[in-house]
Amino acid sequence: MNNREVAQLFSDVADMLSIRGDNIHRVLAYRRAAEAVETLGRDINLVYAEGTLTDIPGIGETLAEKIEEMLTTGKLEFYERLAKEIPPSLVTLLKVEGLGPKRVKQVYEVLGVTTLDELTAVAREGKLRDLPGMGAKSEEKLLKAIEALARHGDDRAMLGTAWPIAQEILAELAKLPGVSQTAVAGSLRRMKETIGDIDLLVAADEEAATAVMDTFVHLSQVESISGHGPTKSSVTLVNGLQVDLRVLPAARWGTLLSYFTGSKDHNVRLRELALKQGLSLNEHAFTPADGRAEILCVTEEEVYQTLGLPYILPTLREDRGEIETARDGRLPDVIRADQIVCDLHMHSTWSDGKFTILEMARAAQARGFTHIAITDHSASLGIANGLSIERLWQQAEEIRQANDVMGPAFRILHGTEMEIRADGSLDYPDEVLAQLDFVIASLHVSLSQPRVQVMTRIRNALHNPHVDMIGHPSGRLLPDRAGADLDWEEVLATAVATRTILEINANPHRLDLRDNLVRRAVELGATLAINCDAHHTDHFNFLHYGVATAQRGWATAVNVVNTWPLPKLLAFLEGRNP
Repeated sequence: MNNREVAQLFSDVADMLSIRGDNIHRVLAYRRAAEAVETLGRDINLVYAEGTLTDIPGIGETLAEKIEEMLTTGKLEFYERLAKEIPPSLVTLLKVEGLGPKRVKQVYEVLGVTTLDELTAVAREGKLRDLPGMGAKSEEKLLKAIEALARHGDDRAMLGTAWPIAQEILAELAKLPGVSQTAVAGSLRRMKETIGDIDLLVAADEEAATAVMDTFVHLSQVESISGHGPTKSSVTLVNGLQVDLRVLPAARWGTLLSYFTGSKDHNVRLRELALKQGLSLNEHAFTPADGRAEILCVTEEEVYQTLGLPYILPTLREDRGEIETARDGRLPDVIRADQIVCDLHMHSTWSDGKFTILEMARAAQARGFTHIAITDHSASLGIANGLSIERLWQQAEEIRQANDVMGPAFRILHGTEMEIRADGSLDYPDEVLAQLDFVIASLHVSLSQPRVQVMTRIRNALHNPHVDMIGHPSGRLLPDRAGADLDWEEVLATAVATRTILEINANPHRLDLRDNLVRRAVELGATLAINCDAHHTDHFNFLHYGVATAQRGWATAVNVVNTWPLPKLLAFLEGRNP
């Protein structure tokens, strides 16, 4: 078995256990194991041969034994026993938006549904509406969700999966003699939230090209080779991702990098501008129509200079007005990662985090931050070990002690990520919230409620004077959970009116707000935050995903509170909640 097959089996086990109704921690253990194997970057068989399976994050002795069983026998006895109770085909039903494990179990036990086709059939026959908690509207909504799933497909990878793999491969290729530059290209370089495959570019002299290609196709991450040529090769990795590599001449790097980055629509606009100047633009060079020598561009900056434009960041290249705005000199100076001085959403061992408050603070300081907010979960999110009011005040004492240890150059704010309950109420009373430094309100449960119901919940949070920020506003989880059905115009306008911060959650499973909503929020004058939602010190590495999402939405440092020094942040919080 390969990485992809092991990860898929663990993922299926997790889904089947959730349908059966097993303990959430057991489900999460298998889910984390699936993610760890999928993103491993090395052949799991080699790791097993080295005897280092337990060095993989999230893989303990028990799961290592199960991996060993799969690699040596090609099957997993536990999965086969579970399959006798929970048909594996039920896992596919979980991909339908609004269909959770409990509902899947219900349609299986009551209606005998085991496949997506069977679910579609009973929905069209009007049999779902009679189930407890359903109805005609819910049935219609499920049919639309099934149709959407069929249109969307299931073949795109998350940004957070593809990016580190691409960087790892490029780091290996950059070591080779004759290689002068390396880069990701395509939608990955533009930092879209999901990507179809990975496009990599290398600038190298002609003599080095053969060695680059030979090294690439024989990397340990490669499962199969679909193409191996002198300037382009294609492989499939052990996790199923396709990677295309092109070796380019350094003298033409600028036009080639611009062309292969895209987007297609952005490139069309660049070519139109070139034609107006008597130039033909392709991936190799600018060619004057009057027969003069072609114009080579070593850098992308030269491409835009030739067209009379300032440099446009890859994250902006979607033909959403960036070329016209650049031409008029109004291109925004979008936010950069080096402008971030704090993180206002993270978790410690008090709830479901892996490190203590002091350890999180020291890790944040090591990244150059000057202040953070510890925002552990509130009481009703039991699966995350949410804090009762009594434990919240006990935590306050530990934060005071941690602040003493950190000294005056660093500040830890005491906050919470408070649950917006299914009935619209908030998890803590106002008298408790008034004593905290920073209050996040988030949706985690009952996300499939009708719009009128879920809007009441988000509206209550936005209008509460003690709620400083709405965390990951839609509640979505990539790639399968779309999030709540919100009236975004009202949400954004209300956030502006109440001066409530809206979060861009940098966790690649969320990236929420998504880029187009960030753009609209900026247009309306909303105040934003970019946070890592860190449950581990390593999660601070998510920051650049959030920054890229903010860039794609044209957000600047002015819009984002994480760029503000602590006195300015505290004054803002005091001003919105006098």
